[in-house]
Amino acid sequence: MRHPIFTLFLAAYVSLLSACSALDRKEEDETLGWSAAKLYETAREQLGIENYKTAIELYEKLETRHPFGQFAQQALLESAYAQHKDNEPDAAIAAADRFIKLYPRHPSVDYAHYLKGLANFDRNFGFFQRYIPTDRSQRDQAASLQAFNDFSELVTLHPDSIYAADARQRMVYLRNNVAAYDVHVGRYYIKRGAYLAAANRGRNVVENFPQATATADALAIMLVSYTLMGLAELATDTRRVLEANYPRHPVLQGPISQDSDTGRVDKWYQFWN
Repeated sequence: MRHPIFTLFLAAYVSLLSACSALDRKEEDETLGWSAAKLYETAREQLGIENYKTAIELYEKLETRHPFGQFAQQALLESAYAQHKDNEPDAAIAAADRFIKLYPRHPSVDYAHYLKGLANFDRNFGFFQRYIPTDRSQRDQAASLQAFNDFSELVTLHPDSIYAADARQRMVYLRNNVAAYDVHVGRYYIKRGAYLAAANRGRNVVENFPQATATADALAIMLVSYTLMGLAELATDTRRVLEANYPRHPVLQGPISQDSDTGRVDKWYQFWN
């Protein structure tokens, strides 16, 4: 036979569990009867006041409960935007990709491509980078290169999109950053005698980003690297291109040599400092 106190405790415990369960159900059931329109409008309201996490939750509920129709399509696209604004680039890109695959002919599919580019574009803009000036061309450019490809896909598939002009401007910025990064790395390799690796960095800029502001320095890296490797024909061809396009580049102003004691390129060149 159970002790009366134990029975009383058990009854109280069961009542507490029931109350908690009822409370949970009440919280969970708050939007259960909502229509797709109400879920969508409420999510839009939360998005408007920058309450991104709540907006995302509502968009996800709308997609789950009402997976077909115009509201579900807009919910997925706007959820991608909310994820981007909430500093969740991976989730934003995943949502945009899903929208592109599900609705390739949707009138706003160009915006989904644009959002992918924005999400990758902003990866290198963390807290310190946003408020403290830094040379972003010296940071790893993997995200920048992906953003460049995303924007390139947008302007190729949707050249008349209202987002195409901004995408092209961002591509110029990204192209220059990626090219400048390769030049930084190429200089580093030259200083350490890794001439083949340096030449490859320079060639990558010349072949893939020929209009970048760093193209002249990329050619100079190739010229120095080929010369120090003893590849006379490649060095001659590169010098010809550099002289024709950038005749005043400092690397053309004197002979390219290497200090036999230190193994470093002649310190005369301010270009390497």
